[in-house]
Amino acid sequence: MRKVLGSSKSQLQIQFIVETFLIVTCAVLFATVISLIALPYINQLLELSLSFNIFTNPAIILFLLAVTIVVTALAGFYPSIVLSRFNPVNALKSKLTVNENGISLRRGLVVFQFIIAQALIIGTLIIVQQMKYFMNRPLGFDKDAIVNVPFRPDSTGGKMTDYLKQQLLLKGALAVTFSSNSPLEDDNNRFTSLKFDNALKEAGFEAIVKFADHDYVPTYKLQLVAGKNLQPSGWTKEFLVNEAFVKSLGLKRPEDILNKEVSIMDGLIKCPVVGVLKDFNDRSLRNNLAPLLIATNSTMYRQASIKLSTTNMAATMLSVKKLWEQTFPCLVYDYQFLDEKIASFYKQENQLAQLYKIFATIAIFLSCLGLYGLASFMAVQRVKEVGIRKVLGASVANIVYLFSKEFMALIAIAFAIAAPIAWYYMHQWLQAYVYRINISLWLFAAGGMASIIIALATISFKAIKAAIANPVKSLRSE
Repeated sequence: MRKVLGSSKSQLQIQFIVETFLIVTCAVLFATVISLIALPYINQLLELSLSFNIFTNPAIILFLLAVTIVVTALAGFYPSIVLSRFNPVNALKSKLTVNENGISLRRGLVVFQFIIAQALIIGTLIIVQQMKYFMNRPLGFDKDAIVNVPFRPDSTGGKMTDYLKQQLLLKGALAVTFSSNSPLEDDNNRFTSLKFDNALKEAGFEAIVKFADHDYVPTYKLQLVAGKNLQPSGWTKEFLVNEAFVKSLGLKRPEDILNKEVSIMDGLIKCPVVGVLKDFNDRSLRNNLAPLLIATNSTMYRQASIKLSTTNMAATMLSVKKLWEQTFPCLVYDYQFLDEKIASFYKQENQLAQLYKIFATIAIFLSCLGLYGLASFMAVQRVKEVGIRKVLGASVANIVYLFSKEFMALIAIAFAIAAPIAWYYMHQWLQAYVYRINISLWLFAAGGMASIIIALATISFKAIKAAIANPVKSLRSE
């Protein structure tokens, strides 16, 4: 109509670009509002203090203007050229031919969108499984209902720790041990060089040294595979080692190291090994097991580890707080449950999993919009075909299948491309962890099935609507 009334191609192109600009501007404003609403949640998730003040930051205004101009150019330029070239006579007679290149482009964009969506779905599933593996893998020691409470080092040779232990046991604790740190630490480990069995040269490795009293082993339920536990002492007289320590020395049996002397700290501490512990994870699951030495020394203790009963945990914690405030009036009372501490080691992975879930949801939503748009376009183009098929006896199920099979082919193509991409990048990500899951085929199958279900749900409305339409109306020319 506009061409018949005298509009030129340039006027029509400007009209389409202006309309696109208005739509993009509304979208940018809407996105800005969503960003302002979502920013506090992002700050909370990532533990950041990001701000989004449009009026005081000119860089944000320039960025939004640039996005508006670029998106307008990309989204409006091609349609304006195509639509302005239409023959007005054919357009008014509804005899426009469908550009196959345009349909192919739409299909290509849908495939590209689902490649991103499926890769994010698969990546999210792998990260979630890795996090479940972290949380559920046995660490080799008891971490449940154990609370760590820091305190001042004891310089009295054990009198203070003996008093605290006695009081805590009276107040409902099941077990109490004092140590320099917990069995599993990420960054708070003390490594030392050593000499073994009066050797002149140092061993070719360093070991983690933990100082702990004789109740450390039973409190954390560490397993002895050879020898005996440490004897009660305020000073360093004996060593416990783990199996990794024995293997690092080249010894075949745990018994071979018993009663052999180990010297650390340039010979300042020289004691026999009295027991060998079964290996437990002394660092986060990103790392291999390290050789480990455990010895008593009350001057090195920095925390109390208290095993609580699950029936009266709240009352026991209140008693612990009162005892600590009475014993250390100048020390701020603080505590941390061991299982929460271990979970905090994987905070970055948890944050990454949450971000992947958010991005996957957004990608799926955008993919569904593209799929719905393509389904709507094809439904309009195939109105007469659907009418003829219904006249010839096609059922609603046949028509829905006719629409669905092409989209399933597009999803299959997207999956074939997304699966190897997701496998490669997630395999590289998993290499950062010594203890990791194997990437199972069911994760890819689950990601593909999720995409198929989402796609079917998206196009079903248009497909069913086209299938139940009256064929008389579809075949009528005027």
